[in-house]
Amino acid sequence: MITRFASPRFLALAGTVVLWASAFPAIRVGVDGLGLAALSFLRLAIAAVALVAVAPFARVRLPKRSDLPLIALCGLTGMTAYQILLNWGEIHVEAGTASLLIAAAPVFSILLGSAFLAEPLTRDIVIGSAIALAGTAVVTLADGVFGFTAASLVVLAAAVVQGVYHCATKPLLRRYTGLEVATYAMVAGTVFALPLTPAAVRAMPQAPADALLSAAFLGLLPSALGFVIWGYAVARLPLAVSTAALYLVPPVALTVSFVWLGEVPHLVELLGGGVVVAGVTLINRRRHRPVPPQSLRYDLAPQPASRRLDRR
Repeated sequence: MITRFASPRFLALAGTVVLWASAFPAIRVGVDGLGLAALSFLRLAIAAVALVAVAPFARVRLPKRSDLPLIALCGLTGMTAYQILLNWGEIHVEAGTASLLIAAAPVFSILLGSAFLAEPLTRDIVIGSAIALAGTAVVTLADGVFGFTAASLVVLAAAVVQGVYHCATKPLLRRYTGLEVATYAMVAGTVFALPLTPAAVRAMPQAPADALLSAAFLGLLPSALGFVIWGYAVARLPLAVSTAALYLVPPVALTVSFVWLGEVPHLVELLGGGVVVAGVTLINRRRHRPVPPQSLRYDLAPQPASRRLDRR
């Protein structure tokens, strides 16, 4: 058993969780030193350059012209809008709290998939979605008893656009590999973020070293390397196993935020976060149980249309 969890595929999965969880405190450091606009642009640009640099070696193909509108939607929602909303929210919301609210993104992707992709919406999915959304409400109300705070709502909006991204990528994943879709979306997101370039140019000369290092860290590790090792793990594990691991991101983010930033989570935030994770885990477990594990394995290399799996 120990040998199994020490294998490269499980180590890659664990590395992805840690990298994506560490993004939340890194955003706080980067926003403090660079500002919202500069950090949003730099993270996207650095990640896009890194993915484009490895594209020839990974045999990434050019997308078809007919797929460009959907790719643009993915870049606008999952990259540009997500970065701006999350970074703005973290100016006022603690990093650990933000990670708990973002954990609701799979709920929105499932609901959108049912509405636009004709995916079945079972009773278990409805119950799990309600549980997860109730947990986000608890976390959002943690800072006050008089209603939702604006900053928490902005972070929750980031979870919504991330759900849109997951839904929009599904048709593309039938025709392209995961690496290709991520590269297309990251480049598109950087193009949409180009109006933020002047802010980045003005902020960089005056930014402290830790903020610049945080921007480089976010672009190269959680955004670029995080996707690469995530693809490595998913290619070698059942999708249910790899997806379930992502629900470890919020508790790991709380731990990293405590160690890095000294943020102590409130009890109500921990309770609400636990409810979120419980609801989304219920949805994930129920949806994937009927599928044989061996049918969920896939390679990163392009596959013929007749053999490509419907991957989320």
